[in-house]
Parts: sequence; C-alpha cells; structure tokens
Amino acid sequence: MINLTSNQKMTSFRWVVVTLLFAATTINYLDRQVLSLTWDEFIKPEFHWDESHYGTITSFFSIFYAICMLFAGRFVEWMGTKKGFLWAIGVWSVGACLHAACGLVTEAYVGLESKAELTAAVGDMAVLIATVSMWSFLVARAILALGEAANFPAAIKATAEYFPKKDRAYATSIFNAGASIGALFSPLLIPPIAAHFGWEMAFILIGALGFIWMAFWVFLYDKPVKSKRVNAIELEYIEQDKHENIAMQQEVVGEEEKKIPFLDAFKYKQTWAFVAGKFMTDGVWWFFLFWTPSYLNTQFQIKTSEGLGMALIFTLYAIVTVLSILGGKLPTIFINRSGQNPYAARMRAMLIFAFFPLAVLFAQPLGMKFAELGRNAAWIPVLLISIGCSAHQAWSANLFSTIGDMFPRGAIATVTGIGGMAGGIGSMILQKSAGNLFVYAGETNMTLLGFEGKPAGYFIIFCVCAVAYLIGWTIMKALVPKYKPIVF
Repeated sequence: MINLTSNQKMTSFRWVVVTLLFAATTINYLDRQVLSLTWDEFIKPEFHWDESHYGTITSFFSIFYAICMLFAGRFVEWMGTKKGFLWAIGVWSVGACLHAACGLVTEAYVGLESKAELTAAVGDMAVLIATVSMWSFLVARAILALGEAANFPAAIKATAEYFPKKDRAYATSIFNAGASIGALFSPLLIPPIAAHFGWEMAFILIGALGFIWMAFWVFLYDKPVKSKRVNAIELEYIEQDKHENIAMQQEVVGEEEKKIPFLDAFKYKQTWAFVAGKFMTDGVWWFFLFWTPSYLNTQFQIKTSEGLGMALIFTLYAIVTVLSILGGKLPTIFINRSGQNPYAARMRAMLIFAFFPLAVLFAQPLGMKFAELGRNAAWIPVLLISIGCSAHQAWSANLFSTIGDMFPRGAIATVTGIGGMAGGIGSMILQKSAGNLFVYAGETNMTLLGFEGKPAGYFIIFCVCAVAYLIGWTIMKALVPKYKPIVF
C-alpha cells in the first residue's frame, strides 16, 4: 500500500511521460498533414498531377497504414516500449523527410534539371513526370505509414506501464488529443513554410520534429521501476493494481491469458459489427482530413497559404477538438441516469452521433445559395463539415469502446487490428473513388442539382459521407441487437 505517513512527496513523472506521448501524437498528425496542405497549391503544378494521382496516394496510405497496424503491436511488444517507440518515430520521420527528395528523383529519372523544367513540360513528358513523381511519393508515403502505425500501440503500452487502471483512460484521452491538435495547428505552420521556403522544406522541417522528440525520449523514458525520476511513493501508486485481492488477480490473469486465434475472431458477429462500423466511417474522417484544403481551392479559390485558408482549416479542427470531447461524455450520462449497460448506452449515443453528419448534406447547397458572399461563403460548408467531423470523433471513441464491452481483454488487440484493416479498406475505396470522380466531373463538366464540374463531384461524395454513419449503425445493430459479451 502507499505509505501516506511518509514526509516524502510523490513525484509526478508519469505526467511527463504523457506529455511526451501527446507530443509524439501531435507530430504524427503534423507529418501526415503536410501533403494534404501542399499538394494542390504547390506540388500539383510542378508534377502535373490531377485528383486521380492524389487519390491514389491517399488511398494507398490508408490501406498500407491499416496493414502495418496489424503487426505494429507485436513489434512494440517484441522491442519493448522505449526501443519500439524510437524505431517507430525514427522510421516515420525519415519517411516524412524523404518526401522532399521526390522532386530530385523525378528530375533524375526523366532527364530534366530544374523545377522550372518540370513545370513547363507538356505532352508525354508531363505524363511521365506525373507518373514517376507519384510513385516516388508512394514510396515515401509507405515509409511514413510503416512508422506511424506503431504510434498508438506504443503510446497505449507506455500508458499501461506508467498508470494504474483507474487513471489510464484519462491519460489516454490526453495523449490522444494530440491528433486533433496536430490537425489544428498544421494549417498555421505548413502552408507558410511551403510559401516562403518551398514545399520540400515543409516536409523536412516538420519531419525533423520527430528527431528532436527522440532525443527527449532517450533521455527521459525508462520503465517506472528503473526510472531515477520516479520515487518510491509514485512507483507504489503506479503499481497499486498489484494490491488487488487475490481472487481478482486470478480472474484478470486468467482473462488476459485467453488469446484468440486470428481466424477464430471472424466467427463472432460482434467482430463483424465492429468491422462494419469501421469500414463505413473511417474513410469519412480521412476524406475530410485529406481533401478539405483541395475542396476550398476548387470551390472557392482559397489557398491554404493565405490567411483565409489557414483560418478556415484552423476553425474546422478547433470546433472538432472541443465538440468531440464533449460528445464523448454522452454514454456516461446515459449510464448514470438510466442504468443502461455500457453497450446499450454506447449504441444509443452512437445513434445520436450518426445523425449529425447529415449536416454535411447542406454544405454545398448553402455554399451555393450564399455565393454572393464571395469567398466568405466558404465558412458555411466548413462549419457544417466541422459538425460532421466532430460527430465522427465522438462516434469513433465509442466504437472502439464496444470492443471492450464485448470481448475479453485477450482478444481486444486482435479485433482492433481487424477493424483497423476494415477501416483502411473503406478509406482506400473512398479516397480513390473521390479522386477519379473529381477528374471525371471536371473533364465532362458533369452537372447535378445545379452543380457543375468538380463541385458536382464533391456534392456526391459529401452525400456518401453524410449517410455513412446511419448505415454503419444499422448494420451494427442488426448484427448485435443486444448486449452479449463473448466468453471463450
């Protein structure tokens, strides 16, 4: 037990660890956002890309990231938290910086000597430049995805090492906030760097943040029992779960030892319910993350390097950060007030969240109706998109929690990996379909409900995103209508 009579004060090094994890997650999202905030304004003209090339790159990143997540957890377990995280952020930082070399690789392959010559190329040479540069970015993107996939498994493992069970959810919510903060500040950092120093420096400078983080991690992190910065009282607090009664210890150990074979996980409807939820909705989040800057430029001629563009993206993710945290409390309110089991409360909350993305249906119509506002009309779709994205984050937090409601702890990692793969596949399909649709709509000047060209394509994708959550919830409810935990 913790010695409360000691005059020694408890150290708080565990919160330093959470700060490091928060910083790593923030860097994670900054690195993956550099491309989405630079491709349309800076990269596309140089390499003669269209939305199809960008759609291929984003869809590939989605599926490769998902595949890597299946193995990232085992890698971190094998290497240990300290070394595993170092390898992860080291690999993804190298991948982030390698994006800057794609122009040099393309120049060398096609036999041109400068950025100006790449931009001025026409005909077959322009097609060759687009193809070679796209494949160069795919390689860099693969290395980025390989490293980034281990961020969350390593962060969750570090949290488990430094916090007792009762504090882990709170600690996790803190470092997970780095995802929203990274997306929040990326429009304030990345476009100005690209505008003043070139898009290559945006990848290099943001990618270099990971190497700086590694120095702090090497110097500061160690397991609590070995750390010189954790005194005996804090160590006792961290390890307080060891003092649970023997019966509970035996129950927990027994549960943790029950591992589920990978293929056996597919036998349960609960697995397929989680898969359906991830497949239908993950791509929506990634679509808005990857395509919103391009949408603003296409629809409203607003570049991310100008003040209005930065303000729009910043506002979008500021709203998402605040509302998603508030939305995550809804199931707890249902449980406290009605006494519902956690699964029923979560499904009830998720149904409510599933209606909010319908706001995206009105993004294009209202943006067009208030066209007399000029470029300021972009605020209307951005605010509506922010509602949908906020609902996604609240939905996603509860969707992950349904695994713990249904499965023993020994199966959670396996089912999470399967769902992550499903989400990656769904995202890959949506990103690639969107890119091809935008190219087709632009080339044919497609018309739909008053929209012409690429805006018509965006309207179609927005409609898909708006209804995805209700479809996903309906499938989940049909597969698992009532709370039914798995026992094996």
